[in-house]
Formats: sequence, structure tokens, C-alpha cells
Amino acid sequence: MKEKFYRFMQGRYGNDQLNRFLMILVLVCFALSVFRIRGAYLVGCACIVYAYYRMLSRNLYKRRAENAAYLRFETKVRGKIATWRRDMRQRKTHHIYRCPSCRQKIRIPRGKGRIEIRCPKCGQTFIKKS
Repeated sequence: MKEKFYRFMQGRYGNDQLNRFLMILVLVCFALSVFRIRGAYLVGCACIVYAYYRMLSRNLYKRRAENAAYLRFETKVRGKIATWRRDMRQRKTHHIYRCPSCRQKIRIPRGKGRIEIRCPKCGQTFIKKS
């Protein structure tokens, strides 16, 4: 039986990070459907059908391209979350301002009163309270 499955899967795409995410999304949707949230069951069913379609597909090039696009998106989201967490941790000791002209983030220590800030990127100066 195991060998028959191996022969069946030969030349097919299989599982990857996007499929794992879709399966987690299926579990979340099915859990939400228990609480009678409208459409959650249908979204979960659609995700599981799409995940199996990807898993059994023989078009390896397209499935790899889909996974690469998902990984790029996931990297961007993880980067934004990491930046947000870092900024939240530094709120106690520093102010984070943006330069009015170039939008560069500038980190200023708290408790220095009103100070003139010079942007390291464009050189513009502006006054803010630290």
C-alpha cells in the first residue's frame, strides 16, 4: 500500500509552507464555524480543496512560484511585526519621530526637553519634545 502511494505521488508537487498555512487556516475556519460565524465553514472547505489541488498538482513550476510569492509576503509581514515589537519595547526609553521631509525614522532619548533634531539622511532640522 505504501509503495502504491509513493508511485501515485511521484511527479506531483507535495506539501510546502503555503500548504501548511492553508491547513492552519482550515483549522481556524472550522473552529470559527463551531461558533456559528457565517461563511467560515465555506472558506475552510475552499482552502482545503485548494490545498489538496496544490498538493496533487503536476505543474511544479507554478506551485513553486506560488510558494515563493507566499514566502515573500510572509517575510514582509514578519519584518513589519518585528519592527513594531522593537518600537514598542523602546517606547519607555526613547521617542521615535519621522523627519518631515524624507520620512526617515529618528530615535531620540526621552527626558531631554525640547530639542532640535537634525535628520541624518537629509540634514533638515526640526524641533520636538523628547
